[in-house]
Amino acid sequence: MKFELPKLSYDLDDLSPIISRQTLEFHHGKHHQAYVNNLNNLIKGTKFENADLETIIKEADGGIFNNGAQVWNHTFYFETFSKNPKAEPTGKLAEAIERDFESFAKFKETFAQAAATIFGSGWAWLVKNASGELEIIKESNAGNPLRNGLTPILTCDVWEHAYYLDYQNRRPDYLDSFWKLVDWDIVEKRY
Repeated sequence: MKFELPKLSYDLDDLSPIISRQTLEFHHGKHHQAYVNNLNNLIKGTKFENADLETIIKEADGGIFNNGAQVWNHTFYFETFSKNPKAEPTGKLAEAIERDFESFAKFKETFAQAAATIFGSGWAWLVKNASGELEIIKESNAGNPLRNGLTPILTCDVWEHAYYLDYQNRRPDYLDSFWKLVDWDIVEKRY
């Protein structure tokens, strides 16, 4: 199976000034594309040559896992945003957030704290566990919760290439702005 860079559902200027055109050009157009290219080259002639990304995440190691997970993680991240996002969750997801984190505000604070304290590069995730409870987990590098049997609901990329052009070393400022782009309609469908 040959993987391709997914198209964004919004224009490169639509997330500005929170995420600039320049950041999207580099983050999506260069970094995400490089993971796709690397994965396509690495799987040739292996048992993963015709595998989907979920199988690669669950079963591969080394470069195949790293690039496959980064393709999946970035796609999931970019699909979370929209030009005119729904600002808060409703329905069953809102109820689950209140049940497991006390309030939406407390959830955002806990999630941002997790993302801010990842040492180096990685991902903060809102996941659903096998019991149906929501958890916030941190993954380094290309880590992906699918590998541990968890259902991803939301992620925030804290690799520097996700925010450095717009926020330099101010990861907390990026995390504060992140919420302005999250479309809870999209996140609710994942729940």
